[in-house]
Order: sequence, then structure tokens, then C-alpha cells
Amino acid sequence: MKLGVYNAILHDRPLPEALKVIADLGLSGIELNTGGFLPAVHVPVMDEILSSDAARDDYLAIFEGTGVEIAGLNCNGNPLHPNRIIGDKHAEDIRRSIRLAGRLGQTRVVTMSGLPGGEPGATKPSWVVNAWNSAALDQLDYQFEVASAFWKETDALAVEHGVKVALELHPQNIAFNPASFRELIERSGTSNIGVELDASHLFWQQMDPVAVVRDLGAHVVHAAAKDVRINPNAAIQGVLDNSFRKLREDEPRTNLGGDEWANEWPKNSAWDFVALGKGHDTEFWSEFLRALHEVDPDMIVNIEHEDTELGRVEGLEVAAKVLLDARALHEESLAPQA
Repeated sequence: MKLGVYNAILHDRPLPEALKVIADLGLSGIELNTGGFLPAVHVPVMDEILSSDAARDDYLAIFEGTGVEIAGLNCNGNPLHPNRIIGDKHAEDIRRSIRLAGRLGQTRVVTMSGLPGGEPGATKPSWVVNAWNSAALDQLDYQFEVASAFWKETDALAVEHGVKVALELHPQNIAFNPASFRELIERSGTSNIGVELDASHLFWQQMDPVAVVRDLGAHVVHAAAKDVRINPNAAIQGVLDNSFRKLREDEPRTNLGGDEWANEWPKNSAWDFVALGKGHDTEFWSEFLRALHEVDPDMIVNIEHEDTELGRVEGLEVAAKVLLDARALHEESLAPQA
């Protein structure tokens, strides 16, 4: 089992410094952001790597002797966005990431399945939360047609470069749970589209990540370690609470492409992303690793830090300790009994 860090939280420092942080945590992998919602801060020479062996070799030399190796690429975004300024860029980022993975000796590219508009001519994505009426199923049918065409074409590129594309099961995407993922790949007829098992988005949907791993089996090709804490306000607002605030232009905010921006998280939130251990204990994460090990003993599991109560490195330290302890507990259970 290989443990590492998704690098977005370390975009505030140069790549060599980020590698030292990860090595000091006792972890051995870095998942590199290569586009989508976020810029490829730690891969500034992507175009050169794609075209020059010398540039590729120079980039790979940065990792030599650090104790940290590249552990997948990540370009989460919405390649199916009906605003083509956003959708076309995110789609091309996925294609470039697949080609880049081939150049860097990587076999995993993490992204999202995307979400189209609800009908031809739409300008904004539309997520069906509960398809109780016939119109909602008509919308889903249209959206799966759009998604299937894109992923069938993208799968062919992934096959060409020996890459598995790992879709994060993320709400506000066409594939956000096992049933919708299976429908997507069955409609698309893909072979190299799998799942990145990020436990956090399953937690707040009231799903059991361990059960999901065992349900999906070999479809799980990559994993993320991020925790969720369900707060008391969930009893009042439910986990679909939409009490977000739109940030003003003069406030710090993160661009998600085009004219779309991340909103401010609800003040009295129903749930929060937290460091490992603040939502679920070490024993849970040990069982999570056990389930992943059953699928692939060499599974890569990378920490994703989005706990706003903890600093960048502080949150990684908390998460790394829990994950390393969980791995030790899991490995102890695998040892032959005397």
C-alpha cells in the first residue's frame, strides 16, 4: 500500500519544498495537479515535457533522492460543462494529463466524470438530485448521452497511453455513486475508466466507503484519504444544505473556470471536510485500507487536506499520523499468527 499527498494544499511553495514536507511526514508519494479547476503549479513545463525527452528527464530528476515519487496526476474539473469556455479547457486538460502520464511513466489520472446541462442549448450544468418525475429521467438520459460520447473517446486515448482514468465519485457530476458510475461505463463501453475512491464525498451522502470499495471491486483504481465530520446542524438542515454565500469580486476567491467561482462555505454547516481522525477513527481507516488492499495490494492512497481548522502542514501532519497508524494496524492483521 503506497501512501502520499495530493499536492494542491502545497501549491504555496516550490515543488522541492513540497517534496520535503511529504518526506518528513513519512509518506512516499505526491499526486500532481495538472489542470482542471486548479492550475498545474508544480508542473510548469508541461508542454516541454510532452515534446522533449530532455525536459522530461530534467523534471523527473527533481524527485531523485527525495524519497517521494509521483503517485498519479489530478485534473479535477467539468469537461462536460455546457459553457464551452470551461468545458473545452477542462476536457483538453484531461487529454493532456493522459498524454503527460504516459510521458512520466504514470498509469493513473484522477478527474471527475463531469456534468452537462439538462437539455440542448443549456448554459449551466444541472444535477438531478432525486429523479422522482419523468422529466428528470429524460434529463438524465440526455446527460448520459453527452457523457458517454466524451468518455468513449477519452477511453480510447487512455488505452493508447496505458493509463487508467480514475473518476472521483463526486456530487454534481453524472457519476457520483456506484450505480451512476456503472451506467456511465456501460453506456460508453469503456475499459480504462475506473474510480478514485475518495471517502469524503461518500461520507456526507451517508454511504459506507468500505462497502463501496467492496461493491466496486476492480473498478477502484486509486484512492483519496479525506475525512468528513457530520455536525449537529445536519439534524435540522440535512446534508443537502445550500446555505452558501456568493463571494464578492473584492474578496479572495478561487476561480473554477470562466466566470465561475467557489462560494463561501456555510457558517453553521451540516458537515465539514476534516483531517483524518476528526470524523472517523484509526480503526475505520485501517478497515478502509484493508478493503483497498483486497482490490489491489499496491493501491495508491493520497491524503487530500481541506480542513479549514488546521494549517496546511499541520493538517497533513494530523492526517498522516492517522493514515500511517491505520496502515500499521492493517499490516499487523495480515501478519501470520504464531
